[in-house]
Amino acid sequence: MDAINLSACRAPLFFLGAGMSAESGVPTYRGRGGIWEQYDYQDYACQRAFERDPEKVLDFHQLRRATVLACQPHAGHQHLARLQSAWPALRVVTQNIDGLLQRAGIRVDAELHGSLWRLRCACGAREAPAPAEYPQRRCADCGQWLRPDITWFEDAVDAACFERVADWVRRADLFVSVGTSGAVWPAAGFAQLARRSGADMVEINPEDNEASPLYARQVRMRASEAMPALFPLTAATAANAPSAP
Repeated sequence: MDAINLSACRAPLFFLGAGMSAESGVPTYRGRGGIWEQYDYQDYACQRAFERDPEKVLDFHQLRRATVLACQPHAGHQHLARLQSAWPALRVVTQNIDGLLQRAGIRVDAELHGSLWRLRCACGAREAPAPAEYPQRRCADCGQWLRPDITWFEDAVDAACFERVADWVRRADLFVSVGTSGAVWPAAGFAQLARRSGADMVEINPEDNEASPLYARQVRMRASEAMPALFPLTAATAANAPSAP
């Protein structure tokens, strides 16, 4: 496998999806064995469900938190953390809500779909990350039920976050997709934007998917194997690493 030297990149961006976490044992959302094969999102993952029965929805997400907490970052996470430490210009954008990247010591520049580890209130208050069991379920400011700070089905995405990421993607000279199917919109549009903007396109995914034709280089390996092989951490990389723009 021909390695990629990040010292030649001005603005690399890594775009991560569910496959990155699946290797650690985190259940995916779609496809065989995915969460939404086992549960109906209309009962657990939309605002209407929350309004009908907030405790049921919070119980479900508390269980998800416990499941994720039992999973550990893999070698791909750990290597990405080392790369970012040596190369501060490396942006990390994720569709994942599980927090594994942060647990590996990675600076996550944008969480497109929120975080399983935060709660928010309709009044605008937010709760800081907490252990698997929710310390409280009602807002200390107004008394309303707190909901997971996640972009659920039928929710609008965070427009400001998506606009910020779009700006980074337009300026990226290397766009690396890891473990994403390219099927979840509007996040899937970032790969198309990166290609139109002239970035070198690299895909790390064991399987082909509908977005694969966008990538000039397709690496059919797991992230834990591909990341260290494709992006070796060298003294030259660390010596030439600029700061994030």
